[in-house]
Amino acid sequence: MQASERREAQRHLVYFADPMCSWCWGFEPVITGLIEHFGNRLPIELVIGGLRPGNTEPMSDTMKRDIREHWELVERRTGQPFDYAFFERDGFVYDTEPADRAAVIMKLVNPRLALPYLKTVQRAFYAEGRDVTNKHVLADLAGEHGIDRSAFLDIFNSREARKATLTDFETAQASGVAGFPTVYAGDLVNGYARVTTGYRPLNGLPEILEAWLAAE
Repeated sequence: MQASERREAQRHLVYFADPMCSWCWGFEPVITGLIEHFGNRLPIELVIGGLRPGNTEPMSDTMKRDIREHWELVERRTGQPFDYAFFERDGFVYDTEPADRAAVIMKLVNPRLALPYLKTVQRAFYAEGRDVTNKHVLADLAGEHGIDRSAFLDIFNSREARKATLTDFETAQASGVAGFPTVYAGDLVNGYARVTTGYRPLNGLPEILEAWLAAE
């Protein structure tokens, strides 16, 4: 087998997520646990699915109530922290596209930072009450990972970044992803199988994936 074929046959996970998806924030310790358990033995490829890209309507009282109920459920089930002062804002537009684009940019700039940056954006939004629909906030968060803030903003405003973000959205749609988080396992030669759609705890998951890796 040639080197290119070996790379295509390398087993990995594909993680479909959105930075402003509360269940993805709840799932973050699971992803971290898998990284800690497998390291380079089982790479994780991040695909940004797009939860509410391009939304232009400010949150209504009904939407605030529905989202708050989701957050409370995620907090109870996963133990992840939430800052509920978010719901005191007036006129907030829940447009996920800027945060989606920022996460895709990090994949372009430094793929190794894609998952750490996703976690940073999630924590900033859910636990710290920061406005991650604001490109300057997203640039500040990129700076926490050693990315030049001005360079990040230049890329953020580029056609390349918008196109790459749309490509991620299309990949999620073409893969039949119906919700986030979703994880697939497989490789480019043998195809992929779904591990989970929606939240599941870490307990038992490394063992399942270890058995899969050990199988011929």
